[in-house]
This record gives sequence, C-alpha cells and structure tokens, in this order.
Amino acid sequence: MKVRSIITIAALVAASSGLLLLVPTTAVAHCDTMGGPVVKTAQAALDKGDVTPVLKWVKPDNEAEIVAAFKQALAVRKQGKAAKELADRSFFETLVRLHRAGEGASYTGLKSTPVEPIIARTDAALAQGSIDDVAKLLTGAMEKELRAKFDRVAATAKEADKSVAAGREYVEAYVVFTHYVERLHNDITGGVEHGEGAAPEHEE
Repeated sequence: MKVRSIITIAALVAASSGLLLLVPTTAVAHCDTMGGPVVKTAQAALDKGDVTPVLKWVKPDNEAEIVAAFKQALAVRKQGKAAKELADRSFFETLVRLHRAGEGASYTGLKSTPVEPIIARTDAALAQGSIDDVAKLLTGAMEKELRAKFDRVAATAKEADKSVAAGREYVEAYVVFTHYVERLHNDITGGVEHGEGAAPEHEE
C-alpha cells in the first residue's frame, strides 16, 4: 500500500475517533477559552434559564455545585448589567474549573485567547456534519512531517559509519523519526485520552 494511502487512512481513523491529538500539548485547552464550547454552552444556558445543557460538561458528583452556582448566577443577573457580567464570569469560572477537574487536568483560569485553529476547524466540522476538511488538513500535515523526518534519517544514514559525529547525527534523526511515528500510531489506536498527560517516550 502506498504511503499516501496509509497516511490518509490513519488521518481518517484518528479524526473520526475523536483522537485529534496532533496539537502540541502545550497549547491552551479550548475548554479554557471564552470562545470554547464549555463557555458557549454556559452562556446560552444562562440566557435561557435552563441548566440542563451545562451538566454534560461535569461529572455527576459536581452536578449539585453547578446547579447551585447556576441559580445564584440567575439571581445576581437581575441586579443590572454590571452584576450580570460578574455573575456570568463567576459561573463560567466554576463550570470550567469543575470540567477540567473531571478530566484530571489543572485549571489556571479562563483565557481570552482564540481557540486553537485546528480545534476551531474541528468544532466547525461537527457543526457542519462533515469531517472532510479536517481529515484533509491532518493528512497533508502528517505526510509533510513524516516525509521530512524520513528524508532526514535517509540522508544521515549514508554518512553514519564514516565518523562518530556523523553517526550521532544519524541516531538523533532516527530517534526523532521513530518517536514521531510511534506517537502517531498511539494517537490513532487510542494511546492518550483528552485531558491526560502524554505517555512518556521509551528510551532507545
């Protein structure tokens, strides 16, 4: 099977499985942003006065706290525009904090930064009911990186046995390449879930 076919299948499997974990782990989690789905759900729920849509973002043990915070926010909102803004912000903070805790992730406050582009496109794909755009994007990105890393290994392999320095350059390229392939494979087959830390790389 050709490399393009293999990568295309891998991208489609990863995307359709919800394992879009190719975004660097240092990126801001989109559920921490004001433009993320958690806050958007909360805003709509407050405007409608119905807490039900919000509860899906937290674990059962946290439902009571969210319901209480929601009722308090609704009451404070009635006191004016400034009070409404403060009440909303407080509720968003509580909801996102408990959502992150349910994922086993730390919470460092709401961010005003935009949602990561790949996540914005993923959310758009869900809204449109088609994964084609995201699959195409991931396929292209994976193939570009895979080929670049492979070419680096192939190039350094030609000189690897001519000197210690050349050999070490080859080994470095080899480790980068194989770890990249390993991470892709683990993501596609379900190695790391959202909210969890990345699994440690094995030593060569």
